Amino acid sequence: MSVPVASLLGARGADAGLEFDLLAGSAGLERCITLPYVQKTGLALAGFDEYLRPGRILILGESEVRYLEQMKASDRHKAAARLFARDFPCVLLTLGLEPPPELLAEADRSGTPILRTKASTPTAMARLTTLLEDRMAPRKILHGGLLDIFGLGVLITGESGIGKSECALDLVCRGHRLVADDTVEVKVRGESVLIGRCPEPTRHYVEIRGLGLVNVTDLFGVAATRSSKRIELTVQLERWEMGREYDRLGLTVDRHEVLGVSVPLIRMPVAPGRNVAMLVEVAARNSLLRSGGRHAAQLLAGQLEHRLARAAERRDHADELPEIEETD
Repeated sequence: MSVPVASLLGARGADAGLEFDLLAGSAGLERCITLPYVQKTGLALAGFDEYLRPGRILILGESEVRYLEQMKASDRHKAAARLFARDFPCVLLTLGLEPPPELLAEADRSGTPILRTKASTPTAMARLTTLLEDRMAPRKILHGGLLDIFGLGVLITGESGIGKSECALDLVCRGHRLVADDTVEVKVRGESVLIGRCPEPTRHYVEIRGLGLVNVTDLFGVAATRSSKRIELTVQLERWEMGREYDRLGLTVDRHEVLGVSVPLIRMPVAPGRNVAMLVEVAARNSLLRSGGRHAAQLLAGQLEHRLARAAERRDHADELPEIEETD
């Protein structure tokens, strides 16, 4: 994915805690940022520009600007021309610095935007990287519900009409928090973290067949919802089928892969009389215990193996004892 430079101006930059001013190069606002990581290679001004990477924003801080100011006007012009000959989307000046006129002239000539922010260089780099990672993260729409259960992000999936929304509403009544119902927008952060949220039009709404749409915030208050949550467990609701084999011990954990990220998967059979919300709640508790090293099924299996091993040792020891002959 890519982000045009123009999208950083206005509300987008303000959302990240950065306000950008366009100083020059307005003809290149449609240039695309293809990598979220910014670059700060001040040596490029001295001619060592082979390390500049295309698609990444170039940061110029106080040391770079002061270096340019100490140069002769003709040398500044050459350095700026050599700099803008490289293919990068834009330049960002930090600390509200005023750039030399030669830099602005070369930016207009090459059509490379120069932006300016009042933030310090470390702050600008951190916030801008976060903003770009969020904008450029791979995304996918999933059919299901997402809730925060005991601090664990639980994605509830299953076929239409199986009771996902009813389960979600029951969990909210139990004090847990709704993130999304029916439609979950998922994105990857840092290549290994799945973040789920609800699309804006349906945020905080739950559809219950026979009841219609209900607003969870209006019914239960703002504490019953949250805007996004990391997905750490998937519970897949399945219709109960007679004769089908179901996992009864839980020694092995299935995995569910979304956008290249794998999360634990629990297949939960649904049948009349089963309290699905309570079972999902227990599944979340059990997942938290497992992440802390407390795996009930493995502990029980280990205890049984230990007892069987001790019983086998006692039998072997009994077989090795010499027989005592009876005497009259």
